[in-house]
Amino acid sequence: MKMPAKSPAIIRLGVSLLIFFLIPFQGFSQNLIQGAQVFELHCANCHNFKDDGIGPQLGGLKGIVDKKYLLEFINNPKALIDANVARAQDKYKKFKSYMPSFSHLDPKDLQDVIAYILEKPSPKIIGKKEKLALENPIKEGIQFSGETINLKKILKFPFTYTSQVNTRINKMTFHPISKERIISDLQGKIYVVDDKNQLSEFLDISKHFPHFTNKPGFATGLGSFAFHPLFAQNKLFYTTHTEPEIKGPSDFTYGDSLRVKLQWIITEWTMDDPSAKVLSGKSREVMRVNVIDQVHGMQEITFNPYAKPGDPDFGLLYIGLGDGGALEQRRGFIPNNPEHAWGKVLRIDPLGRNSQNGKYGIPTFNPFVGKKGLDEVFAQGFRNPNRISWLHDGRIIVSNIGQRHIESLYMLKPGKNYGWPLREGTFAIDSTMSTNTVFLLPKNDAQFGYTYPIAQFDHDEGNAIMGGFEYTGKAIPSLRGKYIFGEIVRGRVFYIPISEIKEGTQTRIRELKMQLDALPITLKELVKANKVDLRFGQDAHGEIYIITKADGMLYQIVPSK
Repeated sequence: MKMPAKSPAIIRLGVSLLIFFLIPFQGFSQNLIQGAQVFELHCANCHNFKDDGIGPQLGGLKGIVDKKYLLEFINNPKALIDANVARAQDKYKKFKSYMPSFSHLDPKDLQDVIAYILEKPSPKIIGKKEKLALENPIKEGIQFSGETINLKKILKFPFTYTSQVNTRINKMTFHPISKERIISDLQGKIYVVDDKNQLSEFLDISKHFPHFTNKPGFATGLGSFAFHPLFAQNKLFYTTHTEPEIKGPSDFTYGDSLRVKLQWIITEWTMDDPSAKVLSGKSREVMRVNVIDQVHGMQEITFNPYAKPGDPDFGLLYIGLGDGGALEQRRGFIPNNPEHAWGKVLRIDPLGRNSQNGKYGIPTFNPFVGKKGLDEVFAQGFRNPNRISWLHDGRIIVSNIGQRHIESLYMLKPGKNYGWPLREGTFAIDSTMSTNTVFLLPKNDAQFGYTYPIAQFDHDEGNAIMGGFEYTGKAIPSLRGKYIFGEIVRGRVFYIPISEIKEGTQTRIRELKMQLDALPITLKELVKANKVDLRFGQDAHGEIYIITKADGMLYQIVPSK
């Protein structure tokens, strides 16, 4: 059953099947082969039959759940949870998420997948002494800073998929020449927003790639984009997008016997006119990467905005590549390998040609060049490094969406290992047990050489972190010196003072409240949905914008009147 991407980790298709933990069921016979196919296509991202994933494990349910209530839950899950159905409430408290309605699901597919699941036995319990897992790893909550930010409505994006799914606005930056705001939609479009807040289409990537795939709920589609620092001269622009299965030879693979669910592609565009508001020109493929599942893909590409010509970092493209859902597929060896690309931040020179595929360059000073590890890797140990941004002093912050417990910010440095899949934030994961449980760090932790977050919060505070920006604008002096970020699902907005960032310790996170038209408001109240899908943008003047992907709205943080 397909559902909107969590990011992170909790609100996705997977949580949908927590329905199978509901009320006693009276079994029925269906096509198990078709049910297995439906499960593999829609459910296996977040579920297995051995232990809990993003949603609960589904083994041993026969005789536990009831068809009538199950179908009611699928059609309106929030209603059953709000009605205090005991089992629904129990799982909601455990997974801390609602799932959307599945009234659109084909009734036969639903019956087939239920029949398939009900044939799976309970997982075997291995007799071993259990460690003491942490249910509430970070007891101290995020406190209100006492500061309020003011929102101004800029525009609402048009429907681009169906009348049920609005835009999937995902990233905002600005045009290097015109300084106009440039905003992308996962569904394939990139827009220009001019000074009068008028919208025009810069690129529709779906018209250029016949295999372009976009599935709401799986972070597929047009992932990211970036202008080359010399764009005005070389006219080069970069995008990432997804294609299903194997549509071309991959530059990075993890084993012929394992499935390929998607491929992520980096494309270089050479524009005919760099000042044009509509992209025209030629394109070439730079890199193609297999991923084992639809989630945790290539959601970020970016250049160092502060590097100048002659600086070693000038013109180098940073690529945030998640683990591709490898842990959900019980394939932890994929990210946990320095010679693999997944779960890493990569760094390449798109103008060079000394890579294995001859389509890009590898900086000679990348940390693993000449050592054990992939030459393209800048740093490793990430589950989903969804945003990378620079502070004015040159330091780099990367946000990493966690699994079941910890959301974190890291100071990105070459050659460092940030722990995943053996660490989540400042906590340990036992690879012999469920990856959804965390433990205190072992006493001999220093010998492993992991680097820990500069800030973190657990799922009491929010389900998925969204990286943001240092405020460098002039309109709101009180925000200067703050790195603004937030939480995707609940739509909370946070900051950390840059002056307090110190590697090796966790900076205290503060929350910013919001108001619109001089009235207190939350993003959940504005969106009127259970999942806000928060994103941040920044314009050429350093001012910060808030995007609520759930309803396609763009807001600017503005001074109080």
